[in-house]
Amino acid sequence: MAELRSFFVLDSLQDQLASFMASTVQGYMPVAGMASLFVEVAPGMEIVRLLDVAVKATDVRPAIQVVERSFGTLEVHSESQANVRQAGHAILQAMDLTEADRQKPVIASSTVIRKVDSYQAALVNKSRSGSMLLGGQTLFILETQPAAYAILAANEAEKASRVTLVDIRPFGAYGRLHLGGEEADVVVGSEAAIQALKSI
Repeated sequence: MAELRSFFVLDSLQDQLASFMASTVQGYMPVAGMASLFVEVAPGMEIVRLLDVAVKATDVRPAIQVVERSFGTLEVHSESQANVRQAGHAILQAMDLTEADRQKPVIASSTVIRKVDSYQAALVNKSRSGSMLLGGQTLFILETQPAAYAILAANEAEKASRVTLVDIRPFGAYGRLHLGGEEADVVVGSEAAIQALKSI
């Protein structure tokens, strides 16, 4: 039987997260304000069947279908939150599970680094897919398991404050999130990110 690692609905994709996805996904690009469903399962190949279930159940568009070494992840989105929730319901029915069967996020590490040195900011920027971190700004790093929950943390942080989305890695054994900006904004955003994971 497949294991439900992550399962969550974003009621409204925030601007930076939607733009990040649009620049990195291989499927249909979402835009800000859309509702979005993320599902992560093991074994990974099961995600292909579940995406088929979701897109046949209702009018949603897929942005992500990733099968990596151990896990699989999908994302579907729509302007209709009801359609996104219906897709999620169809996936749960196909797995013979409920939302309560999903794994609870575990925060492996979280760190706020104040006044990042310009040389370290340059190193961070070398491997980022989002906006640049500037020297002197504050950096928040979050590592979570299962990996897809890094997306939830990013969206809630952006809702709560004027943080800069530097990078997200929502696949693999651990999800990783980098947020930057002014210290007050990053502190508020980091608190919102952590609270969102603890509320699952």
